[in-house]
Parts: sequence; C-alpha cells; structure tokens
Amino acid sequence: MPQSWDGIVSRSLNRRISRPIARFLSKHRVVTPNQVTVLSFLVSLLSPVAFYFGIQLLGGILAQLSSILDGVDGDLAKMTGKTTPFGGFLDSVLDRYADVAILAGMGLYGFFFEGLKYSPAFCLLAILGALMVSYSRAASERIPGFFFQSPISNYLANRDVRLFIIFIASILSFVSVAFSIMIPVISYSLIVIAAITNLTVARRLLEVRTWQSSNARSQLQGMVSLSSRFNHPT
Repeated sequence: MPQSWDGIVSRSLNRRISRPIARFLSKHRVVTPNQVTVLSFLVSLLSPVAFYFGIQLLGGILAQLSSILDGVDGDLAKMTGKTTPFGGFLDSVLDRYADVAILAGMGLYGFFFEGLKYSPAFCLLAILGALMVSYSRAASERIPGFFFQSPISNYLANRDVRLFIIFIASILSFVSVAFSIMIPVISYSLIVIAAITNLTVARRLLEVRTWQSSNARSQLQGMVSLSSRFNHPT
C-alpha cells in the first residue's frame, strides 16, 4: 500500500485552503498546474529577500503562502487530468531550490539582525538536512516493498512542517523585536529545523537497515525450511 507524504500541517491546514483554490482554477482553466508550480516558486523566492532586508514577518508569511500554493498544483493536475511526470519532477526540483533560498535568507537574517555569528553554520546544517530528507525519501522509493513505518520517518520533517516552523518563528521573532526582548528566534528555528531533518534521516537509515536485516533472516529461514523438506521427505 503506497504511503502518503502529506504532512500534518498539509492535511490539517494547507489542504483546507489549497483545494478550494484548485477547484476554482479547474473550473475557470486560467492557469496550468505547471504555471502554479512556477508561481509558488517565485513566491518562495520573495521570502529570503524579505529576510535579507530584515522584514522577518513578511518572510515567514511568504514561506507559508508558498507552502499552501505548493499543494495547489498537484490538486489542480488531478482535477484537470493533467498529471504528468514532468510536472512532478519540476515541482520537486523547484522545491529544493526554494528550500535552500529560504533557509539561506534566514541564515543571513540571523547573522545581520540577530547578531548570531554561528547562524550561517546553523543554516548550512538545516539546508543539508532538508536536502537529505528529500533525497532519502526518493532513495527509499527505489527499494521494492519498503515503506517507512514510524511517524518520525514519515512526517516529522516534511516540507510543510519545516515551512510552518519558519512561519511561526517569524511571528515570534516579530513579537520579540516589537517588545525589545531580542531573542534570536530565527536562528533558533534554524537549529530546530537542522535537528529534526537530520534526526529524520538518521531514523530512516535505521529503518532501512532493520528492514534489510529482517528480510535477510526471513530468507535464511525460508531456505532452511526448504532444505529440511528435501532432506526429510514425507
């Protein structure tokens, strides 16, 4: 049974907004799914620009908006019968570029506006983790019969969750600055993203290793059972 990669935020929040938008667009046929994909990407690129200029609240809102739009293209493709391999590939590639850009913008914000000299390092770890979450998922799909079982592997660091963390962090950072508390919330959120993404990858490695060992034992037991039948005919 194929697993759904829709995360908690996507199911609970994003789809409630993206599906009505997709239904509206499917009725009026004003844009194609690939055009929505590109629009989502362009919106996501505005997020790091906002972070770079110190407008963290806008950066977070744009990141979450791009996350919502990221669900529109797939739903629109299904509703209009325009699901294509290229569309899925384009969406996946542009998402990776967007992830790197948004996290890089946050790293710059942390360095210049929060005064955390280690913020670029946190940013790099978050980028590596985000990319490896995507890569490990794609790699797992090439293993016949294997599916991740734990909630950590399936949902903890999905893209919708990461972008929602950025959205919440931007709100908390805005409030912090407004009340002169000056907590480096954006930098801390990079640490959180780095932690959950790399934890997810580690958990996935463990699950694949455990699954492989379990399969090897099952195959060995099957061979022993078959051998015993030949050696002790009834």
